[in-house]
Amino acid sequence: MKFTRQEIEAAQRTVHAAMPPTPQYSWPLLSQRLGATLWAKHENHTPVGAFKIRGGLTYFETLAREHPEVRHVISATRGNHGQSLGFAARRHGLDATIVVPHGNSQEKNAAMRALGVTLVEHGDDFQAASEHAALLAERDALHRVPSFHRELVRGVSTAYVEFFSAFEDAPPDVLFVPIGLGSGFAGAAVARAHCGVATKIIGVVSAHATAYRDSFRAGKPVESPVSTRLADGMACRVPVPESVEVVLREADDVIAVTDDEVAEAMRILFSDTHNVAEGAGAAALAGALQQQERWRGKTVGISVSGGNVDSDMFAGVLSRTSP
Repeated sequence: MKFTRQEIEAAQRTVHAAMPPTPQYSWPLLSQRLGATLWAKHENHTPVGAFKIRGGLTYFETLAREHPEVRHVISATRGNHGQSLGFAARRHGLDATIVVPHGNSQEKNAAMRALGVTLVEHGDDFQAASEHAALLAERDALHRVPSFHRELVRGVSTAYVEFFSAFEDAPPDVLFVPIGLGSGFAGAAVARAHCGVATKIIGVVSAHATAYRDSFRAGKPVESPVSTRLADGMACRVPVPESVEVVLREADDVIAVTDDEVAEAMRILFSDTHNVAEGAGAAALAGALQQQERWRGKTVGISVSGGNVDSDMFAGVLSRTSP
């Protein structure tokens, strides 16, 4: 997946017209804990609390330009993708229907509704919701927004262009990026090429949703069951073949972190930086901690990809009563 310099610069203009660049900090307590210089890219500080907003903005800008006849879109999500689409649809005056599985995050659902989204609950996991969205799109002649698409990746890449561009001398040795359906990882790979840096990129999946790690090891898309209770943003059962190709080509490694490791990373992010991270948002730190001996004394980057965790769940994590 390649983009011209002009395409990336256009994505930056589109994204920055709606939001400023997000901060990135080297937190002393995190660096001390890791035994490395750690830089955190805070995508939990966007207007919807997650990195996905960037892809929604570029996707809808292109949609409005190329298909102005589209007035109603539909997609499926566990939350952050849906908020991204709701935010961008509202900017363009479009209607949006989002399908979520039963038992989805109540606070993510509420946030989507507040953005004007029509919410439909269907199925027990993301894949079932996605398949239902496809049926509704065909039945009602709606434009279906996929969860992985070139235009989404183009927008998401702006986060990592910001990240890599901040290092005038030596870029980080490694960047840990959580993988849900792969747009975040692909965006990081695109930005690495755009900025001409040699940083290794390690994908992080849930140990309870290992489709992308299994696909990385097998060299082809492999489905895997989902049982994570905490990292809903990484709860992928069926990987996207196109994103698997990117991971196979660009990843230094793909590792898995357990819900317990994710919960500990959420607690550490809160205690060391007082940032709230959802499960997927803390997964990169969990991966860095798991591999800290490998990167001791180096410069490590992590993506805090989102902070949209339900209050009750976060309280349970902090009190060590969940997951």
